[in-house]
Amino acid sequence: MLHILYFGHLVDALGGASEDFELPSAQTTVSDLCAALAQRGAAWHSALIDNKSLKITVNKQFVDADSQLKDGDEVAFVAFMVG
Repeated sequence: MLHILYFGHLVDALGGASEDFELPSAQTTVSDLCAALAQRGAAWHSALIDNKSLKITVNKQFVDADSQLKDGDEVAFVAFMVG
């Protein structure tokens, strides 16, 4: 299970500040997680896939899309509207 936090405009865009999410598979990357969440709909895809200002942390450390996730990780998505 992952604990996911949303910050900035994502709280309103995605309807909440946090959630627990079951890992899609044992070998899951940050990119895989974004893709799984993006399947929830257009707002999710826009926020997590198309958003060039998106920053992601795992256990309070900034990471890239290829970083591996493991059970118990805290993942935070941080994005602010530009302009």
